Amino acid sequence: METKITGNDLIELGFHQGKWMKDALIHINENRLEGENMMNYLEQFRLPAEIKPFEKAVKFAINIRPENELETENVNSVLATMNEIMKTPTIVGGAVMPDACPTGPIGTIPVGGVAVAKNAIHPGMHSADICCSVMLTDFGDADPKAVLDAAHSVTHFGPGGRERDAQFRFPTDLLAEIQTNYFLNDEKAIKAARGHLGTQGDGNHFLFVGISKKTGNTMLVTHHGSRGFGANLYRKGMHVAEKFRKVLSSETLKQNAWIPFETEEGQAYWDALQIIRKWTKLNHEVIHDATLEKLEIAKQNRFWNEHNFVFRDGDLFYHAKGATPLDPKFMPDITGPRLIPLNMSEPVLIVEGETTATNLGFAPHGAGRNMSRTQHKRSLKHLTTEQIFAEETKGLDIRFFSNEIDISELPTAYKSAESVRNQMMEFGLGAVIDEVMPYGCIMAGDWEKNAPWKKRRG
Repeated sequence: METKITGNDLIELGFHQGKWMKDALIHINENRLEGENMMNYLEQFRLPAEIKPFEKAVKFAINIRPENELETENVNSVLATMNEIMKTPTIVGGAVMPDACPTGPIGTIPVGGVAVAKNAIHPGMHSADICCSVMLTDFGDADPKAVLDAAHSVTHFGPGGRERDAQFRFPTDLLAEIQTNYFLNDEKAIKAARGHLGTQGDGNHFLFVGISKKTGNTMLVTHHGSRGFGANLYRKGMHVAEKFRKVLSSETLKQNAWIPFETEEGQAYWDALQIIRKWTKLNHEVIHDATLEKLEIAKQNRFWNEHNFVFRDGDLFYHAKGATPLDPKFMPDITGPRLIPLNMSEPVLIVEGETTATNLGFAPHGAGRNMSRTQHKRSLKHLTTEQIFAEETKGLDIRFFSNEIDISELPTAYKSAESVRNQMMEFGLGAVIDEVMPYGCIMAGDWEKNAPWKKRRG
């Protein structure tokens, strides 16, 4: 009786397990390949020998300059962590934006960081908030308070998703795409895709209403990402990347593990990212459209851009962790200029710009932070929450969806907006062509303060 080659046989020969194995085994057994003939056929599936991290970091562009002692500490931390990232053996370039701030242990890509890899996707470099993005809709001469009120009635902040009877209709064509991708086609992902559509989450995500400095029109701007749908992909991506890291480059930091693009897993992960991008754009649109419908207004204009994603140019993958794409090649559906929000008391900048050797085709994504949320709260402990709120939101209609003020999202929690704008000019990171002057905004607020699980049972 003829012996069949199995997956375990191939693993013992040093080949990695993957989707390729099923078809390869069929081919080997149907064609009765053995010995040298079998090994010659299998060579196409063999991963390269282990790759060591670079001893010397790849050079990266520094588009940031500290302007005080606090910023010096922040910038030094950003540069130290970028220096470790640039030793990852797939990396060929990088850049740091003026709003950069560290996040996570050293070697973790900072907010405001761009890392360029060849033929590799690093899930840890786009993080769990895949496709965090901003969208603007022009409401013409609508009253800004009416727009903010209407938007408040249709949006959703905080953890979890919408109740079943409050969910938006889910497009059948998008569901079909999700179901064809093995990274996304599972019950948990699909449930999140349905329930989280039309939700904005928490943290620094917002719904902002303001007036165009150029036209006087009322503008609605939303800022949020792919919610639980994207976070689910991130977890799977990190799991797959870790499997490759153990085989390809075990000395590479875990947070910088990668999925080789030329593998089946790499192709499927890239496709999954595009589906997440499509879902996230829709996530903005349903909120904007529901607000227009509530007011019975037709939109005058709309544009959007992500600032937390992986952008591709040939075999190069630009991992932008909080960096706004300027170059049209990064956005296949580009419909207008880019958006850079600063803080709730400052305008949302509308910008255009050219790619240079030092900006790599990117601009800042906002104001960034010089200190953690905890540090910021500690620095204001001599004041009450109400005093801080009254001082920092004077003249603005600022609302928290949870009805609990979150002082870690007030203007002083962020870097100087003026400093970020000045450094945008200094380093050639986009030109401001209009500003959306603030009227008011909605954020999640401190939704944990009165969370049900914190209440004592009687």
